[in-house]
Amino acid sequence: MGKTYCNPVRRGFFPDPSVIRVGEDYYMVNSSFQYFPAIPISHSRDLIHWEVIGHAVTESSYLDLSEIPDSHGIWAPDIEYINGRFYVIATLRLAGDGKRDNNVLRRQLIVSSDRPEGPYGKPSWLEVDDIDPSLFVDTDGTPYMVIAAGARLVELSKDLTKVVKPPVVAWAGTGERCSEGPHIFYKDGWYYAMVAEGGTGYGHGINVARSKSLFGPYENSPYNPVMRQLDPAAPIQRAGHGKLVEASDGSWWCCYLCGRPNEGNFTTVGRETALDRVEWTGDGWFKINDGKGPSLSADSPALPQLQYESFDLDSFDSPVLSKEWEFVRNPDYGTFSLTERPGFFRIWTRDGTLSERRAKNTLIKREKELCFEAECSLEFYPKKDGEQAGMVSYYSTSTYIRWCVCFEKSRVLQLVENRGEGEKVVAQIDSVPESKVFLKISVSGQTRSFFYSFDGKDWKEAGKISPCHFLADEGRPNSGEKRHTGTLTGIYANNGGCGSRIPADFDYVNFFFVHKQNAV
Repeated sequence: MGKTYCNPVRRGFFPDPSVIRVGEDYYMVNSSFQYFPAIPISHSRDLIHWEVIGHAVTESSYLDLSEIPDSHGIWAPDIEYINGRFYVIATLRLAGDGKRDNNVLRRQLIVSSDRPEGPYGKPSWLEVDDIDPSLFVDTDGTPYMVIAAGARLVELSKDLTKVVKPPVVAWAGTGERCSEGPHIFYKDGWYYAMVAEGGTGYGHGINVARSKSLFGPYENSPYNPVMRQLDPAAPIQRAGHGKLVEASDGSWWCCYLCGRPNEGNFTTVGRETALDRVEWTGDGWFKINDGKGPSLSADSPALPQLQYESFDLDSFDSPVLSKEWEFVRNPDYGTFSLTERPGFFRIWTRDGTLSERRAKNTLIKREKELCFEAECSLEFYPKKDGEQAGMVSYYSTSTYIRWCVCFEKSRVLQLVENRGEGEKVVAQIDSVPESKVFLKISVSGQTRSFFYSFDGKDWKEAGKISPCHFLADEGRPNSGEKRHTGTLTGIYANNGGCGSRIPADFDYVNFFFVHKQNAV
């Protein structure tokens, strides 16, 4: 009570939020694209502090992302609690042109569990070729999938695993471009339809309509857009794609997508999740944050606050990975271990470089802030040209920075960037002793500095890369590739194509985040 919070509440790569309340608990899902395990599920008791408690898809055999292009894969999930079970539904975005998938670009998957954290069962597939599904159960018990464009209704079987009838347009939206993220909910005799429009970049927003009948006609809200950033200089942009939730105290809130610009209109940490209060008007409409757009800070919900332990330091003492970690695409479970050498995360080098989809076991975390440091301790002794292991700031197969121990006629440290035009060596440290190496990445806005040490105390700078616009959603505007994920940082090992299998042992990875609310 009497406390305030800062937006975004879910910092770093947590786009396209969907939230529900079950009793006193709140659960959120977010898009995961090509990363695995897929669809993070977060828990909160106060809508401010969140913790990843599981994922909707954890079995590689259930979801093959190995050939999925960058920023494809899992788009815009929704979570609902229906008849005592948790359901998660999402789009699987396939190859860009659909030619390898019988001209199908998108399929919808749905999973369920009796526990919010899972495990969830094998996905059922709903063959509707569009994006951003959500679930709605009508007052008579009929379940529907709501899907773009606009808000189209697809009747489902009672167990929600099959399509019963083809899509029917309930509300086409307001006519703005790029309609996505539809939700329908029922309150006080009205059906309310919400869609995100304006494109997921700058100019994104949320529009609303209502009807006395599920299938319309719908009347547009006089308060549209109920969410949009109208100040181009504000520290929070790209506000849209949201869902309402009624808190246990009767207040209403909207969790929605946003992005923080980083030294210009560059979204480096990815699209995030913000929260603002919903006010209902006397005539039955609603406004979000009184129509002022996203707030930087606001009064917290009148709910008991529950903060979670930070997992920014991982010493790999547990036999299972923290749920904060993600792999780039499906991992190769046979080539990493937390038990082969207790207290270390061991990765064996294997085929596939960071510029290839077939690369495995690139282990990364979300960058929560625009300023932070990350460091690791590594024991790795390459003997063949190409063998490499170390740290990576990863956006995609075409854009990343690797800071690593490798073998180039001798054991060296290399700082290598890929701006979308192939790898380029930025700096090299020769004559590296046959001992443990400490690596560090220091990030301040668009500048990344890279350090090394042989004792963990005496740090030396190897190089600096600036500006790092290529590590942002807007970093390659004319490339034709989709860019929706932001940058994640972590560790990796591969053999550079030489075919070897040698271990890289990481003793710890530690992140130090600097929260600068108004940093732009």
